[in-house]
Amino acid sequence: MLVFDSTVDGFLSAVLNDTISDDIKFAFKKSLHHGTSPNEERAWKNSMEYMYKILMDKNIPRDAGVAIEFKIPSSNKRIDFIVSGYDDGREDNVVIIELKQWESASKVVGKDDIVKTFVGGGLREVAHPSYQVWSYANLLNDFNQTVQDEGISLNPCAYLHNYKISLNDDIIDEVYLDTICKAPLYGKGDAVKLRDFISSHVKYGDNEEILFKINNSKIQPSKRLQDTLASMMKGNQNFVMIDEQKVAFETAEDLARQSYLDDEKRVLIVEGGPGTGKSVIAINLLVNLIKNDELTAFYVTKNSAPREVYYKELKGEYTQKYVKNLFKGSGNFYKAGKNEYDVLIVDEAHRLNRKSGLYSNQGENQIKEIINASKTSIFFIDEQQRIHIKDAGTKADIELYAQQAGAHIDYIKLESQFRCNGSDGYLSWLDDVLEIQKTVNSNDFGDYDYDFQVINTPTELYQKLNEKNKINNKSRLVAGYCWNWEKDYRDDTNTPDIKIGDFQKSWNLNNSSTWAIDPESFNEIGCVHTSQGLEFDYIGVILGKDIRYEDNKIITDFTQRAKTDRSLFGIKKMYKENPEKALTIADEIIKNTYRTLMTRGMKGCYIYCEDKKLQEYFKERVRMLKN
Repeated sequence: MLVFDSTVDGFLSAVLNDTISDDIKFAFKKSLHHGTSPNEERAWKNSMEYMYKILMDKNIPRDAGVAIEFKIPSSNKRIDFIVSGYDDGREDNVVIIELKQWESASKVVGKDDIVKTFVGGGLREVAHPSYQVWSYANLLNDFNQTVQDEGISLNPCAYLHNYKISLNDDIIDEVYLDTICKAPLYGKGDAVKLRDFISSHVKYGDNEEILFKINNSKIQPSKRLQDTLASMMKGNQNFVMIDEQKVAFETAEDLARQSYLDDEKRVLIVEGGPGTGKSVIAINLLVNLIKNDELTAFYVTKNSAPREVYYKELKGEYTQKYVKNLFKGSGNFYKAGKNEYDVLIVDEAHRLNRKSGLYSNQGENQIKEIINASKTSIFFIDEQQRIHIKDAGTKADIELYAQQAGAHIDYIKLESQFRCNGSDGYLSWLDDVLEIQKTVNSNDFGDYDYDFQVINTPTELYQKLNEKNKINNKSRLVAGYCWNWEKDYRDDTNTPDIKIGDFQKSWNLNNSSTWAIDPESFNEIGCVHTSQGLEFDYIGVILGKDIRYEDNKIITDFTQRAKTDRSLFGIKKMYKENPEKALTIADEIIKNTYRTLMTRGMKGCYIYCEDKKLQEYFKERVRMLKN
């Protein structure tokens, strides 16, 4: 998405007249619908003065295009500065520039393309600037159809205009040279070199034509983990990790290798919301750690649905015994010896239980057992996705058992968001609408084009999702667990479970653990247990009677849950003994369930509410977005 765009001539004029910072701020507000911080504005003013000196050169055409803060499609990432034009052969070229205010940085040993610098108020490990801008170029190439179809050349580089890079500086250490070759690095005093780089790719101006082509391009379908798993297991890099994803991956791998060498126990807690790449990092870690039989590493989840999908996707590539040994349930470790495994990679750690076994009578605590069983334990967690009364995976408990085991504890927070069309604004808005937490995005998605609709009937919802699903079998219909899943008919789609007027559909089949990818399964309705940990292009959600709008607020009602729903099993007894506690737990689980369901869609979410007042409430909140 274009935020600020102009020609080189227009940009130079704006800087010369001291309006550039205000111009960017105005364009930012108009395009992205939210304000900017004083630090951001100072950075613009400072960096644009340097870019003025770079572009004030006779070899750079005045009619070349300029874009500032270009938002990459289907992500929440922005490119600092772009120059567009034609090369010697009149081919389309774009120079992508990452601007940094850094003055120094140091090498981080053992982590590829990671450096340490002062940012965000302290010394932090971050992606090397050349890696960062190279990964952004890859992201733009992946998502933009015009870039791919027309072969637009993307030429990334980084400009650290306050950083005097000495001959033996850490930031140009030989460990970074491969990446610097892909995205050249320029520092203080390198203005002429950067000019030469730009002019070598942009010989002739395009009057912003290339920028507009990119901006108006169709968006390429987003990659889904389940579709690329087989390729990833062969070591192919299907997802280029961005910013803190890269830091998390490198940190986890480094900790695992340290523990392998010194036998010290280590725990890494990786927090991240929906679509921040937790599962992608986890699978990449598994592949990297087990290649060449270096370490014994396993991918662990409590929820079986993702594992079953992975099994099916890998069928034919590997033996089922091999695959099922790599992808384990969380209840497998209560008998394990201390440090029996090198690494356990725990995805959806918020779903871990205290005890294991069918009757929850085995072991003591799954977190404790996983930490005991492995030299390195890596927990990917989002506490707002706890959707079962038995879900006991908390950051506090991981810390507690890690301390008891004498483990070193490290932390990473994932911010980059690639689901919901990269819309942090949608996630914040949803939290506000569901009254999970009050947010500043109460009436705004921000800078994102996420397709959210409130549909009048469940039949219409089904029809809309069906049209989307015909494209590529990547859309599904799900519902809150408010209808019984009758035991005698669990293998019969002709016997409906969910009945809303004339709309009648069955829950997903009892023998269909791969409902999320089976071509014939669209006519079955999924629930949070079959969809959590997976993603779709479009998701349709039926909100049942366990959530309603009353007296100007969201009300949850556990009595409206189906009797076959086990996620709130025992809540009635708890309610008799401690009503306040029971209502608090039920409210959290019901809201988290719908939040989880409503964040499965990468491109859009369509909903229908059984409660008419809730339906009108959502419609009003959507109307407020458009005003």
